[in-house]
Amino acid sequence: MQNDTIAAIATPPGVGGIGVVRVSGTDAFSLVAPLLRRPGKPQEVPPIPPSHMLIYRHIIDPTTQDVLDEVLVAFMHAPHSYTAEDVVEIQGHGGPLILKRILRSVLAQGARMANPGEFTLRAFLNGRMDLAQAEAVMDLIGAQTEAGQRLAMQQLRGRLSEQVQAARQATLGVIARIEASIDFPEDDVPTPQPEELRPLIALAQQQVDLLLAGSEQGRLYRQGLRTAIIGRPNVGKSSLLNALLRTERAIVTPVAGTTRDTVEEIANLRGIPLHLIDTAGITPTTDPVEQIGVERSRAAAESADVVLLVYDGSEPLTEQDRKVSSELQAMGFGEYITLDASANDAYQHRRPVVVVVNKADRPLRLEVAEIGAAWPQATFVKTSTLTGEGLATLEEAIADLVLAGKVLSNESVLVTNVRHQEALRQAAEHLQASVISLEQGLPLDFVSIDLRAAYDALGEVTGETASEDLLDKIFSEFCIGK
Repeated sequence: MQNDTIAAIATPPGVGGIGVVRVSGTDAFSLVAPLLRRPGKPQEVPPIPPSHMLIYRHIIDPTTQDVLDEVLVAFMHAPHSYTAEDVVEIQGHGGPLILKRILRSVLAQGARMANPGEFTLRAFLNGRMDLAQAEAVMDLIGAQTEAGQRLAMQQLRGRLSEQVQAARQATLGVIARIEASIDFPEDDVPTPQPEELRPLIALAQQQVDLLLAGSEQGRLYRQGLRTAIIGRPNVGKSSLLNALLRTERAIVTPVAGTTRDTVEEIANLRGIPLHLIDTAGITPTTDPVEQIGVERSRAAAESADVVLLVYDGSEPLTEQDRKVSSELQAMGFGEYITLDASANDAYQHRRPVVVVVNKADRPLRLEVAEIGAAWPQATFVKTSTLTGEGLATLEEAIADLVLAGKVLSNESVLVTNVRHQEALRQAAEHLQASVISLEQGLPLDFVSIDLRAAYDALGEVTGETASEDLLDKIFSEFCIGK
């Protein structure tokens, strides 16, 4: 129900300097005001201050009249608030018990506990932001790099929505011309000819294709790049993880098989969260614990976007090396699929391999030519985790694989959300279907059906055609208090 008043703790769980209890709804002011007192005047309920003024008060338990905390309180009149409703934000000391008691007092006054994402849902339903902007709120909170934060901020400011709306309006313009000629034949509205409609549809297609062109890159900035470090035992995988992280995260010993489980950490690679996964060496074993580690290594490789295939450059190839290589090839790694939007495989994901010849500080004994024959399209990098040689080159190689030389500017607008990406793909398919219908000389009704489907698909991005089930799913993933 949107006509009731909701409340929740809006700051993360745990101990902090301050914590915030947020209250939103028609009765927010009347529920919170009786809980506030001026210091030294416990019997007096002070008047509600002007909107957006931060005031110092004591807050009490309505049952016992005990003072719960010293707080700063802001009353924000609708529509100039986060939800576009009357909102009260209570800033208390950031102890979990204190905040829970403050929240309990507000709930005792008649407020309802907010559902996950309900404050942002109300902001959407009240027209303060569209659905793409609402989703950007969680992207902004969860951003792991500055680049991801910038993209989320661009989406929150409505830059993505503007471009989607431009494509939507272009599509609507074509629909209007077609349907006017169908609905009002008695008014001598001329029937548009295919040669008139094709450029108009092409305009919408260009705008959708432009958004889709950067969608894979946008996904990487938001979700990160899963990078599995694979190889037989004792080739230096854990040392490589530590070197890329610039910290001693994984245990490293001269004993083969030290790593018996996957270890996952995040590094920042040109603004992309690089999810580095150190794995147990893939090797035949009868040890049940090692067997589990090997299976997890295989699972990590299967789910990876990129594999760093590590060899010990100071030793000749072993049968274990060859077996690891064969397993990766069986998984489909090494196939190079371009991310260029002009190619037929524009929106497919590639599974590249970077061959890392480790221990470059020692004499080279590895049969590099044999590895090159097995991985003709792979990037080769020589590294030494002892001296640091080649680490910068390795980072550049990974970045070049996924960014293809593209640089994220401060004004870049990229589609980062998989849901948006899928809606745009559907719109692109329907627009193309409408062109095919035109070329086949089908009645304009058929053309209009596909254009209307494209228009609705674009509306799912901004929420104008989103179903209630979709809204429930999206906002259920938000944290309570947001």
